[in-house]
Amino acid sequence: MDEWIDYYDSTHTIYASRLHRDVHFQIIARDIIGYIASPEAVVLDYACGEALSAAKVADACAKLYLAEPAPGVRGRLIARFAPNTKIRVRSLDELRTMNESSIDLVVMNSVAQYMTPGELDSAFAVIRRLLKPNGRLVLGDILRPEVGMARDVVALLKFARTHGFLKDALYGLASTALSDYRQLRTRVGLQRYSEGEMIEKLAAAGFTASRAHQNIGHNPWRMTFVARHALQRH
Repeated sequence: MDEWIDYYDSTHTIYASRLHRDVHFQIIARDIIGYIASPEAVVLDYACGEALSAAKVADACAKLYLAEPAPGVRGRLIARFAPNTKIRVRSLDELRTMNESSIDLVVMNSVAQYMTPGELDSAFAVIRRLLKPNGRLVLGDILRPEVGMARDVVALLKFARTHGFLKDALYGLASTALSDYRQLRTRVGLQRYSEGEMIEKLAAAGFTASRAHQNIGHNPWRMTFVARHALQRH
């Protein structure tokens, strides 16, 4: 995951335009809010990225933790949300020292593809410790083995047409083909899981999970899972 952290901590061109970036985070925030069960909930966004619309999420809950591994991004988050008393920024390492059973909802969106299976298992262990007994983990934007990059392109172009940045998206796709992102994706690769594989992986980590009807974000060919603590049997 380190190379991906370095990439997202750099001046990258993953978004076709400022409008693309802004709408992307607005949609993610909207979908996260849909999983918040109560205004008293404590929410953790695991590896949140720039989280530009996090204030909207914070408005829907009691406290929002933004956990981010990239130090540059984390610094911007701290500066951006310093006036908001509901938002706290943490590194991933700091999650290990947070109180057990203190979080109602953990969202890990568009993160698993950048982690090795072992790194993902370790993250699940940390998350399981943090979740309250009735808490939920929402694992979004999981890439499927049988769905290739062409579907990602189609999803982006539909998203761009709907929100008014189609020309920028077409230009961005051409730029991405020659970019560090494409080279890194080719060299390091992205992790993909079938529905059954992810449910089994979550079960091995102590969760019972099912696939959500709709993915978080704009790409309908990727998957979101909702997981809870597995029932303890004596």
